[in-house]
Amino acid sequence: MKFKPYQTRTYDSEGFKKRAACLCFRSEQEDEVLLVSRSGYPDQWIVPGEGMEPEEEPGGIAVREVYEEAGIKGKLGRFLGIFENQDRKHRTYVYVLTVTEILEAWEDSVNIGRKREWFKVGDAIKVLQCHKPVHAEYLEKLKLGCSPANGNSTVPSLPGSNTLFVTAAQTSGLQSSVRQRELEGPLPPCGISWAEALLSLANI
Repeated sequence: MKFKPYQTRTYDSEGFKKRAACLCFRSEQEDEVLLVSRSGYPDQWIVPGEGMEPEEEPGGIAVREVYEEAGIKGKLGRFLGIFENQDRKHRTYVYVLTVTEILEAWEDSVNIGRKREWFKVGDAIKVLQCHKPVHAEYLEKLKLGCSPANGNSTVPSLPGSNTLFVTAAQTSGLQSSVRQRELEGPLPPCGISWAEALLSLANI
C-alpha cells in the first residue's frame, strides 16, 4: 500500500474503511482496461484506488487516484457499486472512467516506479484473480449487465442506506454474494431493479 503522510482514513458506521476506485477504459466500448502495478510488488496488477479522507466525495477521490497512480485523465462515468472486502474490512466505491489523456511520466511512476498496462477485460479478470480477487469482482460485476448500453454518463450522488454491497469472493472461483439494506432508496445505478440485480448475482 502506498504511504501518504498525514492521511486520515474514514470509516463507515460498521467499521469498514471507505475507499474509491476507477475502472479505466481505453474507449467507451469498455473492452480494454488499464491496471497498475501494486506498490512494492511490480509483477502484481491492481485497479487504481485509495482510501477516502474526511469531507471527500468518492468520485473525486477516484479521479485523483487514477491521475496519481496511473498518470491518466478522463471522463468519469457511471457508478458501478460498492464492493465489500470482509477480510480487510474495506468498502470500495467503484466508478467507470473513459481515458482521454495519458501522461508520459506521473507521480507514482517517478516516486515509486509504478507501472501501468492495458488488458483485455477477460485477461484482466484472470490477472486480478491471482493476487487481488476483490478487484476482479469489479469487472465481473460490469460484465453482468453494467455495460455502456445499460448505463449513462452521469455520476449519481453518494449512495444512501439502500446500497447494494457486493461481497468479494476470498479465493478465485468462489461465488460472490450480495446483501441489500432494509431501507428503501433509489434504484441501482445500472438501470436495473434491486430484485433483478440480486437475482443476477445469485445465479452466477
